Amino acid sequence: MPVKKKAKKKSISKKVSVKNGPNVTIYTTKTCPYCHMAMEFFKQNNVKYKEVDVSSNYTAAKKMIKKSGQMGVPVIEVNGKIIVGFDKSAINNALKK
Repeated sequence: MPVKKKAKKKSISKKVSVKNGPNVTIYTTKTCPYCHMAMEFFKQNNVKYKEVDVSSNYTAAKKMIKKSGQMGVPVIEVNGKIIVGFDKSAINNALKK
């Protein structure tokens, strides 16, 4: 019986460039009004973001606290820069870089 060789999968890697926009993550809870305001701000300004609900994800909550030194939300990360709270000025400055 002949042995079938497994087909090699071609790996296609995509690099995320600055042209694709900033890398934005917002750590939230469902009941946080400032989190909702920040996400609405991102939507109005066409900024793609990743939402991480720390009220239902203990591992993410620990990661957020380690990064920011804060337990309150929102904590916003823009290209590695940490912003605590909904600070439009700081967010705009981080998005411009």
